[in-house]
Amino acid sequence: MESIIKVGQRFKFTILADEPPSERQGVVIRVLSNREEGFGLDVDQYMSYWVEAHELPETEPSTILVFVRSTDGKVYLDGKMTDVTLLP
Repeated sequence: MESIIKVGQRFKFTILADEPPSERQGVVIRVLSNREEGFGLDVDQYMSYWVEAHELPETEPSTILVFVRSTDGKVYLDGKMTDVTLLP
């Protein structure tokens, strides 16, 4: 599965396990395949691609967030299912 999200793309996200869930925003800094992440072919059965992003507004020092898109279309941040919406 190829990523539709591109470097510089802004998006909003909500970690669904948070109580109460709060909407946050981020900007993509890198999009990586499983091979670029250093994983073997067996990971292709579970994960589609990886997205590194900064949360907006950016803070100092900036923390990199790593989102994972699974092959079933779900997105995870720190192992928690996350709803992601691309912004125009």
